[in-house]
Amino acid sequence: MNVVIAGYGVEGKASYDYWRRQGATVAIADERQELLDTPAGTQLLLGRGVFEQLGAFDVIVRSPGVSPHKLPYGDKVWSATNEFFTQCKAPIIGVTGTKGKGTVSSLIAAILRAAGEKVHLVGNIGKPALEVLPHIRDSDVVVFELSSFQLWDAVKSPYVAVILGIEPDHLEVHTDFSEYVDAKANIVRYQTDLQVTIWNNDNQYARQIAEHTLATRVPYPTAQSAYAEDGYFWLRGEKLCSIAALQLPGMHNIENACAAITASSYFIASGLVDAVEQGLRSFTGLPHRLKFVAEKHGVKYYDDSIATTPGSAIAAMHSFEAPKLLILGGSSKGVGYQEVVATAKSTGTQVLAIGETGPAILQLCEAQGVVASYEPGFMQAVVAHASQLVPVGGVVLLSPASASFDQYNNYADRGDQFIRAVEEL
Repeated sequence: MNVVIAGYGVEGKASYDYWRRQGATVAIADERQELLDTPAGTQLLLGRGVFEQLGAFDVIVRSPGVSPHKLPYGDKVWSATNEFFTQCKAPIIGVTGTKGKGTVSSLIAAILRAAGEKVHLVGNIGKPALEVLPHIRDSDVVVFELSSFQLWDAVKSPYVAVILGIEPDHLEVHTDFSEYVDAKANIVRYQTDLQVTIWNNDNQYARQIAEHTLATRVPYPTAQSAYAEDGYFWLRGEKLCSIAALQLPGMHNIENACAAITASSYFIASGLVDAVEQGLRSFTGLPHRLKFVAEKHGVKYYDDSIATTPGSAIAAMHSFEAPKLLILGGSSKGVGYQEVVATAKSTGTQVLAIGETGPAILQLCEAQGVVASYEPGFMQAVVAHASQLVPVGGVVLLSPASASFDQYNNYADRGDQFIRAVEEL
């Protein structure tokens, strides 16, 4: 069997290794002009227009970063996500949404591990699923963080599907917002009536997707699921533990915990209360997700570099009562900043605009009466500028509501540079 991997990133590399283990002859196709880390002797097809040359292969494995529109080969096109769902014998909890996927997936894994389950956390969170597949037993549980790119052409759905809030994102890649939502909908499209769909009841797009599932439908946070009330987490009327067990700031993370508790409950026969409390206490957050960096000269700095959507930045602002400065901007993802700026105004948050979109953000802030500045430099200059603007007792949030590719390699590089700059203050 002749297989070609379309797109040779992290997941493409795992796909290459997987199909080689299956005994296939595997080639690599990538739109880049040069790849420096390919296995010796592998057939390479490189450069612009290369995906138009794949018709002779038996199977074309689409990596998440490659649009299906570039691969018009019908049933020949497959993906690592589809292969994993086909071959994995353990039950899968799939998590999608625009923001919070990694946090909710990690909380689910922490709760289930506290309950004694063997859990594999894979997918968009950074661990390619096919890399882990040989180590998964039938009795294990898989938690799969699923992006729109991984779900784009999915033909399988998980046993438990979790749909978090959805808002416009990746519009520089998807044809439009409708296509983005439709890709997300594949998480439930192939479910049966023996499975479960959990969705954010406050989000119209999550609700819209859930309306089309055959599975048992469980909205959160509601009386049918986990919810927070009177300082405690509850599950369908049963008191679980204090909200203080959750180590993550912000109301949005309380909602994330409700989603995680609800999903976990379908796999815990006994000891749920202890598992929830231990799991929540054990998870202190993922890198670059509203993580406390340091307090310098009476000002606290938080790294939320993964916040590449307006909703993420809005949630970050609502997470703190202290005087705030929001570092906002970067490369465009095709969405506007009007709502972020309106929230900055209503919460009294200063804005330090940065990057490619910074001038437009500054203009929007000035029009809305938001105190704002612009810093064209890199992160050391940004942090130095921010430190001059925030009063003692205040908070600086790197929550840019933008992609990072104008000035940085990725959101992690941006966040790492922020951390170093803060530590050097």
